[in-house]
This record gives sequence, structure tokens and C-alpha cells, in this order.
Amino acid sequence: MSLIKSISGIRGTIGGKAGEGLTPIDVVKFASAYGAWVLEKTGNAKVVIGRDARLSGDMVSRLVSATLQGMGIHVIDLGLSTTPTVEFAVPLEKAGGGIILTASHNPIQWNALKLLNSKGEFISDAEGKDILQKAENDDFTFAEVKKLGAYTFVDDYIDRHIQHVLDLELVDVEAIKARNFKIVVDAVNSTGGIAVPKLLRALGVEVIEEMFCTPDGHFPHNPEPLPENLRDISQKLEKGSFDLGIVVDPDVDRLAFITEDGSPFGEEYTLVAVADYVLSQTPGNTVSNLSSTRALRDVTEKRGGAYTAAAVGEVNVVNQMKAVDAVIGGEGNGGIIYPTSHYGRDALVGIGLFLTHLAKFGKTISRLRASYPNYYISKNKIELTPEINVDRILEAIKTKYQKHPINDIDGVKIEFEKEWVHLRKSNTEPIIRIYSESDSEATAEHLAKKIMQDIKEVVSASLL
Repeated sequence: MSLIKSISGIRGTIGGKAGEGLTPIDVVKFASAYGAWVLEKTGNAKVVIGRDARLSGDMVSRLVSATLQGMGIHVIDLGLSTTPTVEFAVPLEKAGGGIILTASHNPIQWNALKLLNSKGEFISDAEGKDILQKAENDDFTFAEVKKLGAYTFVDDYIDRHIQHVLDLELVDVEAIKARNFKIVVDAVNSTGGIAVPKLLRALGVEVIEEMFCTPDGHFPHNPEPLPENLRDISQKLEKGSFDLGIVVDPDVDRLAFITEDGSPFGEEYTLVAVADYVLSQTPGNTVSNLSSTRALRDVTEKRGGAYTAAAVGEVNVVNQMKAVDAVIGGEGNGGIIYPTSHYGRDALVGIGLFLTHLAKFGKTISRLRASYPNYYISKNKIELTPEINVDRILEAIKTKYQKHPINDIDGVKIEFEKEWVHLRKSNTEPIIRIYSESDSEATAEHLAKKIMQDIKEVVSASLL
């Protein structure tokens, strides 16, 4: 069993002993700490919650609701919802914060409490540490019987969210409708099965093949939207009857596309394509994290804007986007952050913008993909023994490559001509993750192996 306490919330596998898995005791403890933080930080006794469709969702939701009510907090429960929908709802409800009950792309046995501030954005590093400290010290007080919080169930926020997408200036419903797209949707039997087909119908798409769109939490495959997990939808598209496939993860903040011939568009290129369209209409700056493809930088500079890299993590990307007034940004895992809408990864907004772009492009989705610079990312990791000082290894690599541009805001990223390599240490294991990118798959792999050999040499020298 696993329980991971991080600044963004608490995540774990259901069951086991308290403190070792995500048990009811752990859910109550962290919901209490968050409730105390909201009351102390904002004085606003209202919190929005929503959940994905995973099997433990109803149980965890009822625990969180009752706990917050016990803190004297009014709970606005959206029920089966999406991460961006809860983010969208928090400021509209004038709430002090929000909790999304989802383990995102993690397998069925996982669940999590993802924590939002009063803007509907993920809490900061300092705020997360404050909440963890409150949980550790049992620093919370429950309300007396006459001051218990109320509970309200609201079931129309996905509809409101969809209307918000339709109202965005850069979403052209008529252009989408005129293309008569035929689309396959894989929503991994979670809440995307509610939201995505409903959005597509509102956008004028009449032919929708729904695969795994029953929100019962029985994931038919690993829920992370990577090519190796998407064979069913790829085979459906290979038959040639559809224009594209749309894939979302269980909480609908990651977005991937499949081309008309069944090949992946590339999760990294979801943001590239959407950014290209947004920049064509509203020139400006872009941001993605250090491990995302260089193609976004290429597209941004071609459109006259400036690209900036942020540390990995949505809150870091959002902070950097605000700092440079970015018009579009996100993460290479298919996360679209469009500030005109809100500062959070949103697959529904991404779908509206992407389909508008594809409709106006006027050709197939594979032709659209071919219009962008082609890069390959190699993802590797090197496992070390617990006694090895990972920070010293990273410093040694920095020294070895000091003549190259280096970014060390999150691990070590080394820039070469058209290649880069990014080394990040794990916070929970003696592991260094190594991401490398090149316009040649062989070069990306070679670069990763070269850095891994460098690390082995540093380790060997330090052990002598």
C-alpha cells in the first residue's frame, strides 16, 4: 500500500493501515487540515468538491463532505465532475477553495485529494506545506453542533463549463459544425464519458463513437493516455471511418488525439497545435515545463512570441505564465492552460480550440501533425542505492557540461544545438529520471545513454 503526502495534496492506494494507504482515517485527517487552512486563510466557510468516477470516489467524497461539514464549512458538491470543472466552479461559487477527488492517470486502486485555493488554482508550495503541518500536528478544531456546515448538491456545472467553452471567442462552433467531423472518444469509463460527448454534440459534431464512456470507474486499460494504452481506439480508427480520436484521462485535464489512420498525434503535440492556433489569433508568449518538447518554442518564435520554461508541476507553469503574461501554456502531457478561460489544465477547452484549428486548417489531422517540427523524446531512469547523494551527482553533471546552457530550477536541463536532456531526482526514491529530445529518435536515445554513462562514472569515482 502507498500513501504520498505532497504539497499539492494526498494520494494513495485505497485500503491498508492508516498512514500506509489512503484509508478513511487519512482522508478525514487531511480534509480536516485543509478545512482548517481554508478557514484561517480566507475566513470563507465554503468549499467546492467534485470527483472522477473511480470505484472509491463515492466513499471518499462522503468522508470529505462530512468532515468539512464537521469543520463548520458549507460543502458545494458537484458529484461526478472533472478537475477543470471544479476549478471553474470555485470562483463562481465564491468559495474559499476546492477539493478534487481524483488520482488523475493513476490506476484503479488509487485516489487522491487535490487541493485548490479560492481562485480555483492549485495551492502553492508554501500553502501545501502549511496544510501538511496542520495534518501532522492535528492542528484543527471541529465545530459545535449548532455551527455544523451545510451541504448542497449541484449537478449542472459540466453544462455550465461546456457553455463557457462555446462562449470563448477563439472557439468557432460554426466552423467545427461545417466540417462534419466523425469522432471516436475514449474516456476510460470515467467522467470524460459524460463531458466529452456532451461537448462534442454542443459543438455540432453529429457522428460520435463512444468507447469506454460509461462513468462506472471500471477502467478498461491503464488510464494514462499513452500510445501503448490506446490500442482499442487506434484499431477503430485504422478502419478509416472516422476523422480523429479524442482521449482523456479519468479527471479530464489531459488530452490526446489519434489521427485518422490510427496513429498517435502525440500528447506533446496537443499543446503545440493548440498554441499555434491561439498564437495565430492572439500573438504573445508561451510557457511549458522543462520536460516538454522544443516544438512549442519553435512555434512560438515563428509566431513572434517568446517561450519560457518552468519547473515541472502545474502550479509552477501557472506562476511562470502569469509572470510573462503568456497567452497559452501547459504541459507536454496533454495539459492545455488557456488563461482567457482559467489557469488550469482543461481538456474541454483544449478540444474546443483544437477542433476549431483543425476545422480551419481544412485538411486531415495527420496533415496538421506533419506541419509541425518533428521531435522525439526519450524517457529513461537510473536507479541508485539509498546512500548515494543524488544532489552531488547533479552538481557533477552541471560541472561537466558547464559550457552549455543549463537550467537548474528543477533538476538539471542541458541545452545542445537542437537537443536537450533533463535530469530530475525523485522525491520518494533514489532515482534520477532522464528525459532527452532530438529531431532524431536515435540521437535522443544516444544522448540519454551518454548522460546515464556520465552518471555511472560519477558514482564510481565517488565510491573510490
